[in-house]
Amino acid sequence: MPWLQLAFDVPRSQADALEQYLELAGALSVTLGDAGDEPQLEPGPGETPLWSQVTLTALFESDPESAALVERLAQDLTARLGQRPQVQRLDDQIWERVWLDTFKPTRFGQRLWVCPHGQPPADPAAVIVALDPGLAFGTGHHATTALCLEWLDGADLSGKTVLDFGCGSGILAIAALKLGAAHAIAIDHDPQALTATHDNATANGVRERLTLGAPEPCAAAVSVDVVLANILAAPLITLAPRLCAQLVPGGQVVLSGVLSDQIAAVSAAYAEHITLNAPRVRDDWALISGQRRAA
Repeated sequence: MPWLQLAFDVPRSQADALEQYLELAGALSVTLGDAGDEPQLEPGPGETPLWSQVTLTALFESDPESAALVERLAQDLTARLGQRPQVQRLDDQIWERVWLDTFKPTRFGQRLWVCPHGQPPADPAAVIVALDPGLAFGTGHHATTALCLEWLDGADLSGKTVLDFGCGSGILAIAALKLGAAHAIAIDHDPQALTATHDNATANGVRERLTLGAPEPCAAAVSVDVVLANILAAPLITLAPRLCAQLVPGGQVVLSGVLSDQIAAVSAAYAEHITLNAPRVRDDWALISGQRRAA
């Protein structure tokens, strides 16, 4: 079945009202997306952040009555916003096939692979994390996640306990367990992230070695060998005392979700307790790592 799609960009302040307007007008669905390049990787507790410029996309049935409705909405929105929305006809597709055609097995480092279910790589030495795109952020294709996965691939994790703070899909905790960690603690504010991590860990056969929970009180007093935090610069700075305190002497910290111009500020927050390595940078995103000094 084909569809009619109506899409336009607006400031964040107008997004909620226009979303309701489209729903009341008869849209089958309305989605909100980033109109620029402004990541929202890890909201704080109770937050529902939006980008400063938002793309609203509404879907309607493709029949003469709906076509007339969409044209009236386009005219009204042009008068309101001073811009005409984009209107296009979408042919029906097998959407599962669409993402399978674009999400292919990907290697990180020398042996770690992230693959859709049923698509193992032709590599007998591969350590495989089977993962399909789903509810939570994290398939390894964003530079921040890729940098963390490559770090994990090169680390000696045998027998270690790993804390994944802001776990999203659970990809980092699962990769650590697949690479030899004895136990992982995955925590997140978002219940959907915890659901996704639970399901992905189960599918990868590591659920029994994984502890799941919200940031408080889960893992608040647990000492770990490795801290992974792929979130954003502001929470990384705020969390520095807690994350450093949870590391055993000699333990490793891995911080990502940091833009290049934020490296100095994040590094300064950890420098008192952590001997820092040179940052790794990709696509203007940075990974900061280091080792906890003895008390």
